[in-house]
Amino acid sequence: MSAEAVGAGQDTYEGGLRRVARVVLLDPQDRILLLHGHEPDDPADAWWFTPGGGVEGDETREQAALRELAEETGITEVELGPVLWRRRCSFPFAGRRWDQDEWYYLARTERTAVAATGLTELERRSVAGARWWTCPELDRAHETVYPTRLAGLLRTLLDEGPPARPVILDPEIV
Repeated sequence: MSAEAVGAGQDTYEGGLRRVARVVLLDPQDRILLLHGHEPDDPADAWWFTPGGGVEGDETREQAALRELAEETGITEVELGPVLWRRRCSFPFAGRRWDQDEWYYLARTERTAVAATGLTELERRSVAGARWWTCPELDRAHETVYPTRLAGLLRTLLDEGPPARPVILDPEIV
C-alpha cells in the first residue's frame, strides 16, 4: 500500500505497532500537501499520503513529525498544532507487512516550494513527488488517498477547526 512506511530503520515500536507521526500541512490557501508514493517495483500501484514516518529511537512523536517533514519536503518553518486524528493501519509494502499507530498533527506554512532532500534509499525508489490539494480537488480525486476519508476530514477541519481531542479513525487494513 504505502510509502507511509518507507523510512523504517531504527523505528520505535509499541505493542507490535510501528509508532508513526504524520503532518497535515496546510498553506495560506488551506491546501494540504500530499506526497505521491508507489510500490518500489511497480509505479502503477500508486497513492497519495501525508508527510510523516516512524518515530526513531527516543524522539517524541512531535520531533519525528518535524524531522520527517523536513526530510520529505524541506519545509522547516512550521509550528506543530494539535493531534487531529489517530489511526491504526496494516498494509503490504516493499515485500513486507507494516502495522502502524499513526498520529496526525496539524501544521501551517507560508512556504509552498517543496524539496525532498532527506529521503532514504527506499523513499527515493517509491516517492514520486508532492502536490498541494484543495478540499474540492480531494473530493473529486480518483486516485487512492490515505487516510481514505481525507477529503471529509479536511472539510470538517476547515469548517470547524481542530477537534478538542484527537478523532480516532477507523482502522484501515489492506
